[in-house]
Amino acid sequence: MSARAIDVKLPKPQGPYPPTEEMLSEPVSEALQEEQTVRLRKAWETPKGWRYPTAVNNTEVGIWYTMTALAFMLLAGCMALLIRLQLAVPENDLVSADLFNQLFTMHGSAMMFLFAVPMFEAVAILLLPGFLGARDMPFPRLSAFGYWCFAIGGVFVIGSIFFNVAPRAGWFMYPPLATEDEGPGSDIWLLGLSFIEVASIAAAVELIVGALKCRPPGMRINIMPLYAWYVMVVGGMILFAFPPLIAGDFLFELERSMDWPFFDPTRGGDPMLWQHLFWIFGHPEVYIVFLPSIAIAAMIVPTVAQRPIVGYSWIVLSAVGTGFLSFGLWVHHMFTTGLPSMSLGFFSAASEAVVIPTGIQLFAFVATLMVGRVKINLPMLWIAGALAIFTAGGLTGVMLAIAPFDFQAHDSYFVVAHLHYTLFGGMVFPVIAGVYYFMPFITKRLLDETLGRWAFWLIFCGFNITFLPMHLSGLLGMPRRIYAYPGGLGWDWLNLISTLGAFVIAAGFAIFVFDLVTHPWRKPLSPRNPWNGGTLEWTHDVPEENWGVRSIPYINSRYPIWDDPKLLDRLDSGRFYLPDAKEGYRETIITSVIDAKPLYIQRVTGPSWLSIWAAIFTGGCFILPTFHIYGPAAVCGALAGVFIIWWLWRDTSRPPEADSKDAGLGLTLPTYASGPDSVGWWAMWITMLGDATAFASVVFGFFFFWTANADFPPEGAADPVAALVGLAALGLTLGWAGTVGARMLNRRGRVGAARGLLGGGAVVTAAGMAALALSVIDLSPREHVYPAVMWALAVWILVHAGLGIVMQLYCLAASVAGKMTPRYDADIRNVELYWHFHVLSVLVACAVMGLAPMVL
Repeated sequence: MSARAIDVKLPKPQGPYPPTEEMLSEPVSEALQEEQTVRLRKAWETPKGWRYPTAVNNTEVGIWYTMTALAFMLLAGCMALLIRLQLAVPENDLVSADLFNQLFTMHGSAMMFLFAVPMFEAVAILLLPGFLGARDMPFPRLSAFGYWCFAIGGVFVIGSIFFNVAPRAGWFMYPPLATEDEGPGSDIWLLGLSFIEVASIAAAVELIVGALKCRPPGMRINIMPLYAWYVMVVGGMILFAFPPLIAGDFLFELERSMDWPFFDPTRGGDPMLWQHLFWIFGHPEVYIVFLPSIAIAAMIVPTVAQRPIVGYSWIVLSAVGTGFLSFGLWVHHMFTTGLPSMSLGFFSAASEAVVIPTGIQLFAFVATLMVGRVKINLPMLWIAGALAIFTAGGLTGVMLAIAPFDFQAHDSYFVVAHLHYTLFGGMVFPVIAGVYYFMPFITKRLLDETLGRWAFWLIFCGFNITFLPMHLSGLLGMPRRIYAYPGGLGWDWLNLISTLGAFVIAAGFAIFVFDLVTHPWRKPLSPRNPWNGGTLEWTHDVPEENWGVRSIPYINSRYPIWDDPKLLDRLDSGRFYLPDAKEGYRETIITSVIDAKPLYIQRVTGPSWLSIWAAIFTGGCFILPTFHIYGPAAVCGALAGVFIIWWLWRDTSRPPEADSKDAGLGLTLPTYASGPDSVGWWAMWITMLGDATAFASVVFGFFFFWTANADFPPEGAADPVAALVGLAALGLTLGWAGTVGARMLNRRGRVGAARGLLGGGAVVTAAGMAALALSVIDLSPREHVYPAVMWALAVWILVHAGLGIVMQLYCLAASVAGKMTPRYDADIRNVELYWHFHVLSVLVACAVMGLAPMVL
């Protein structure tokens, strides 16, 4: 290795670690504490006045996120009340059939896409840094960008019902009903929710990286809070569940806007492909909703029992197992579609098997309560209600997992009852329990005990009054999604009872929302740790400070507040790591994935308008095509890219003023990292894993048509030009090689040659793109699904190759401007990782396009 190569190495952590008891016992003068507090407070100050929307603190963004998701849930609840009023009596004409279709479509879509999953991400953004003793999430602006995407997309989608143009083909959007629906409703659903899925994946990336890399020093992966484990499991599920839906949306919108017949059987398409892609997302989503709520229970139960959780390792393994098994259940939504008996048997067994890890988690909670000193409080009351309702929903789920029973109950109100018992018990009740439990952490005030009990009993009783009769109405033959029904079938009194119960639920939610919104003005500040919890979130400051923790602690137990009586005093006095902000920047410590050893000090981004503008223009790119306004949509997409590049250029991966910095307790840490040590590299890896899943779903479409359609490819169909496909593969592979070579040469100090490879890589990538486009230019994607799939694969690769060129040119500009150097090369390390994933996609796509036609 040359001397020059040695020069580019970044410094390593230096100094004593872990800290000794003597080091932690050294006093900090009050004068120094005051100076540090002033500097920290200034660095983490939340913008005021008209600049307040630029805030990126997890506390602010998390509250915005949760309240927006709650508002969407309340709107969806109002739609449910209209649905129940319409069904209260036979032959009712309160609403028209068309409006009823819009109402039940938007109710389901809003509850699943605008409330259930976003609420998990919102609560996790709000709470996770507290659980980990971190200052903030690793990418605060990404959290803010995700929130603004969610808010804009949610308002667009749910607002459509006020203009009588809401989607009306069901929240599952089955073709051909949805593809042939006139008006913009289906496009609003597809593009609006695709936009929101961007926010979901952005939040998932943020949360996974936060749980892996932002734990405090010493918090090994086997002692981190169960909540963080659930966040990682659910974040991973989002990365594998949402991309198939995004791929389905991609194909669906190509059919809607360009008449490419992916789901049209008259031209070789198959509506069943949409069902597979949708339910590969749809059934894991049930557990994406359920597991975070179990995570809340996992934090409340030990506090109520005043002892550590029983079976920590079993709970972790069960959560991972539940997430894994959830991807093998999607076909139980399709038992009545004519699948082979072997498939029915396999998926029926898998649907039964998922009960095992779920049951382990619930029994561990019960065991903890049995061996503890339980004092029932308001949060635990809601958890008990959740357990009762979810158990009932699980039992009906076992019934529906048996194919012969599902044949009878499918698309009846029995399924509606099962769905709501599962979601209310598995999500709504635990989330409300979490609101009562964590509110002293969030607003520093307790909610009202009396109002909380009134809300519980109204919602609990109203829920059972509403949905218990639906089991019977379903077994009596009442189909779901009908807007009117004749009298005399035995459904009349059941529907009337359900309608009355719905308004009891509404009364309970009215009390809950009133308490939630008004308690900051009615209630005094609460004690710091009112429940005597043992985890780090209860080290928060009262009154509130924006810095997360006064100093980042060293942690070596699962319940540090219970195990270390000196912890709070040492935190408050700044005795741990990063007790100061001398340079005036927001900073946190990044640690290793397994053992949480300190690696470097990360400077996190602060308030900015850039994330808002990027979200607005990204919204324009998705929303305008709904109304076939393509030119301005393309301009919005370009402007969104400009703002994102500006944000990355100005505030990320910039060479630091000093290579290392005193982190406290004698430990000196680097101020820069690249490659697997850095959070940016992990974010790119996780993002591309999701992207690869979406691409695999498009490829799955090709082989699905091949196995399901004897006329695929049709006799005499034109194929992509094999020679041009080969040239495209060569050009794009050379683009990858150029990026890899540029990274290696730059690291060795050969900056000029690295720049040449980056420029040359962009040129050969463009040539490969041209060859790929020419290889399919003579195919007619409107005539048959075979050329349409070939075009879809080409479009996917072309878009990603274009992004690859942008990244190559970004690194070239960064090198010329001095932002990227042989020593500070995080940008090109991240881009290289993107290209590793992309070249694999290129090779698979070109094999399908160039070689598969020869075999088939």
